[in-house]
Amino acid sequence: MTVILVAEDDARLAGLVQSYLQDNGFTVVIEPTGYNVERRVTDLNPDIVILDIMLPGKDGLTICKDIRPKYDGAILMLTARDSNMDQVLGLEFGADDYMIKPAEPRVLLARVRALLRRYQRGAQVNESQDLTFGTLEIRATAREVVWQNESINLSTHEYDLLFELARKSGQILSREYLFNTVYCRPYDGLDRSVDVRISHLRKKLGDSSDRPEKIKTIWGKGYLFVPDVW
Repeated sequence: MTVILVAEDDARLAGLVQSYLQDNGFTVVIEPTGYNVERRVTDLNPDIVILDIMLPGKDGLTICKDIRPKYDGAILMLTARDSNMDQVLGLEFGADDYMIKPAEPRVLLARVRALLRRYQRGAQVNESQDLTFGTLEIRATAREVVWQNESINLSTHEYDLLFELARKSGQILSREYLFNTVYCRPYDGLDRSVDVRISHLRKKLGDSSDRPEKIKTIWGKGYLFVPDVW
């Protein structure tokens, strides 16, 4: 049974989310404050954590940042705040997805299912192969990236995004393709997840943010992994 922890202080909304997700086969636990979320994550080890940003006691962004290093499941930010900065911060702190309230129940369900597919797909390495480009090694079985003989710490999404770009090196991959392939859901035209994680990859792999040579932005088309510059 898939377990979802919902950190939400609005009792009515939390009840609606719980009822809808439970009707669709999930076990849902509600935590109304930010004080106990970390303990709940440790005790329950849920498949997904849905975090409101504005929680009493401890805000969702801080919770996300604190639990990400020790929690291997998916984190979905669900909040009434719609600023780009909040979205970017959520992704920077380790969130996998971000939704604005009021979230239409069917859309929330679709995002939850997409996250589950994403993590299940990430665990399946039998279809993958090791990739080597100069001093860059992508070891698919171990889901490890080694650059210049040093192991690089990547999140699940960063690794999967890099693997897909490298697997199709020399080809321009659109945001639409990357969302459908890596995130297992359509691109809505606004989501900045890919852009933020490309920025992370460039920083971790020594690529320039101003004039990238390893992972290039092809304006109006997408991203290009350049195989011969490593």
